[in-house]
Amino acid sequence: MTAIDRRQLFIGSGATLAFSPVAFSPVAAHAMPGPAPYGATPAPRQLAWHRRQSYAFVHFTINTFTDREWGYGDESVSLFNPTDFSADQIVESARAGGLKAIILTAKHHDGFCLWPSRYTEHSVKYSPYKDGHGDIVGEMAAAGRRHGLEFGLYLSPWDRNHAEYGRPAYVEYYHNQLEELTTQYGPLVEVWFDGANGGDGYYGGARERRKIDGHTYYQWDKVREIVRKNQPNAVMFADSDMDVRWVGNEEGIAGDPCWPTWDYTTPYSLAKANAGVRGGPIWNPAEVDVSIRPGWFWHADEAPRTPANLLNLWFMSVGRGANLLLNLAPDRRGRIPDEDVASLKAWKAIRDRGFATNLAHGATVTASSDRGRAYAPKNALSQTAAWAARSGDRAGAWLQLDMPEATTFDVIRLAEDITKGVRVDDFAVDIRNADGWTEVARHTAIGFERLIRLDQPVTTKSVRLRILSATAAPVIRNVGLFRLPDILEEPGIRRDEKGMVTLRSPAEGLEVRYTLDGSEPSAASALYTAPFTLSDGGTVKALARRATTGVVSAVVTQAFDVSPARWTVVSTNGEKAADLLAGGKFIGPSNQPLEIVLDLAQSYNLNGFTLKPIGQNLSVDEITRMGPPAGYEVWLSADGQDWGEPVASGEFSNIAASRCEQKIRFDTPHAGRFLRLRLPRAVQDKPVIVFAGLGIITR
Repeated sequence: MTAIDRRQLFIGSGATLAFSPVAFSPVAAHAMPGPAPYGATPAPRQLAWHRRQSYAFVHFTINTFTDREWGYGDESVSLFNPTDFSADQIVESARAGGLKAIILTAKHHDGFCLWPSRYTEHSVKYSPYKDGHGDIVGEMAAAGRRHGLEFGLYLSPWDRNHAEYGRPAYVEYYHNQLEELTTQYGPLVEVWFDGANGGDGYYGGARERRKIDGHTYYQWDKVREIVRKNQPNAVMFADSDMDVRWVGNEEGIAGDPCWPTWDYTTPYSLAKANAGVRGGPIWNPAEVDVSIRPGWFWHADEAPRTPANLLNLWFMSVGRGANLLLNLAPDRRGRIPDEDVASLKAWKAIRDRGFATNLAHGATVTASSDRGRAYAPKNALSQTAAWAARSGDRAGAWLQLDMPEATTFDVIRLAEDITKGVRVDDFAVDIRNADGWTEVARHTAIGFERLIRLDQPVTTKSVRLRILSATAAPVIRNVGLFRLPDILEEPGIRRDEKGMVTLRSPAEGLEVRYTLDGSEPSAASALYTAPFTLSDGGTVKALARRATTGVVSAVVTQAFDVSPARWTVVSTNGEKAADLLAGGKFIGPSNQPLEIVLDLAQSYNLNGFTLKPIGQNLSVDEITRMGPPAGYEVWLSADGQDWGEPVASGEFSNIAASRCEQKIRFDTPHAGRFLRLRLPRAVQDKPVIVFAGLGIITR
C-alpha cells in the first residue's frame, strides 16, 4: 500500500436523509409484493465482493530484498532472488487465516514486474529467479486455483523506473501491461490501482521529480474499458467511478457508521472515505487495507499482529459492513514467516469456535409486521431469505427472538438484504430480564453485515431489534447470536517524552504483568500498578490476565531506545520548539524547509533516527495545509559546529497514508552528540510540514 493524495481518488461529501417516524400496527399481513429496491444497490460483482468479506494482500517485490517500503526505481533486477519461493505456502497461509482471495502486487512503484512482461526488461524475466524463467504472477494464480482461493492483481500506476513516466508513451505502456495481466492469468476478482501518482524517481536515469494529473493522465476510461472487457466480474479499486473505495486509513478501522454509498457533489476527505455517504446515489463500499506487520513489505525487525488484535480489526472492518484486505508479506525466502502463519491460524480458530453455532436458531421469531410468507419474521434467521416489514413500518419496526431456554452470548449479528438497498439508519438491541427490557446496544447503519461485540456476555431468553429510524421499511436477514471464547487482547505499551512507561489494560478488571529483563511474562511476573521510568531504553514485555479464570493474552513486546528526556532544541525555524520533544503537533514554517538542531546530551553511535507522522488532532483546515515531510537530510556533529557532509538523505516511504513511525537506518553507524535535520518539503506539495516526534536509533 502506498501514500497518496487520496483526493485524487474521489470527489464528493456526505449527506443525511431524515424521515419522520410512521406508526404501524403489528398485524398479520396477507401475501404482498416484495419490497422494491430503495436507493443505490450493488452490481453483481460488488455483491460477490461483499460476500468475500476478508482476503489477503501480498506485497512482494525488490523491496523485500532492499528493506524498503518504496523502491526508487533504480534497483537492479539481480536483487530479486527468493531462495525458496513457494506460491502454495503463501496461498495456504492465507487460507489458514480463513481469507478467501489473494491480491498480489504484480508491479509496485519501483516498476519491477513479477511477470515476464514483453514490454520491459525490468522484470522477473531478467532476474536470477529460475534463471529468468520464473513467473511469480502465474505461479500465484495457479496456486490459488489449486487451493480454492480467488485471485486478484495490483498494478501501480506510478512507475519510478520507466523513462517515459509522465508522458503519453508511458500511458500506452501501462495499458499494454494491464492488457497482459487481465488476459493471461485466468479469472480475476479484483484489480487494484494504487493512487500514489508522481514524484521523485529514477525514470530511466533522469533522476528527477515528475508530476502528473492523477485524474486525467492514466486515461481512466480506457483503464476501465480494458478491465470490463477482459474481467467483467472483477471489481476495481482506484480513482473515482470505480467499484470500491479506500476506507481513509491504513490502521484497519472502518467508520462507525460506514455507509456503502457515495456521492461526487463535494470534495473528498478522509473522514468521508471512512464514513461513506448516507443516501448517496452510488454504491461504493469501503475496503479496509491493513498489514499483519507494521510495514507492507517484509522487514526482519518487525513482528506480526496477535490473533486477538486481528480479531479486533475484523470487528472494526467486517463487523461494520466493510471488507478486510489483510496484507501478508513474504520474506526473502519467498514464504510467509512461521510466526505470521501461527497468528493467522489462531485467529481463524477463534472465529471458527465463536461462530460455529448460531444460538438464535430454534427461536420463535415475531415482528411488528411482515409482507407474507415469503418475507415472514422467521426468515430473519436465514442467509438466503429475509424478513421484510410492510412499507409504512419504518421507525418503530421491531423483530423479536424468543429462545426455548436462557442463552448466553456476546456477539450479535445483523444484516440487511442489500439488493433492496440500505434502509435502516439507527437501531437498538434489547434483552429481556426479570425487570423488563434492557438496551444492550445502539448503533447507526447495518448494511451487508453488522457485528456487535458486547463488552461482556449477557444471558436472556428474549432479544429484540428495534428500528429507531429508517428511510424505508427494514429488510433483515442472517440474524445471529454467538459466544466468543474468552480471548484477551494484549495490553498497550507507551512511553512519553520524559521516559515514563505506561501499560494500558485492554479492558476493565484485568491485571497486567510485565518484565524488563527479556524474559516472558507470566502470572508470577511484576504486577503493573503505576508508570515507571525507562529513559535510557530497554525492552518491555507484557500480558493481560483475568485473575478469576487465569486466561491470559498474547505477550506484547515493545523495545525502546534512548528517550528525549535530556535533549534540548538548539535551534529550529518551526513553531513552539518545546512541542518538538513533547510528542505533540510540531509545525514548520510556511512554504519553507523545516530545520532542526538537537543536543542529545551525550555522544552516541547512531544507527539512524525515527520520525512519527501525526495522524490525529488536525483540523480540516490544517489537513488541507499541512502534511508530514516527504524527505530528509541528516548531519551529525561532535560539537554542534563542524557538520561535514550529510550522513543520510532520502525519502519517507508511504508517509502520507501510513501513520506508523518511520525508521531510517544509516548505511553505517556514525558518532555524534548533535543532530541536524533538514526536511525540504511536505508530501503532496502542501505548504506546511507537520509531525509528532523524533527519536534516535542506537541499538
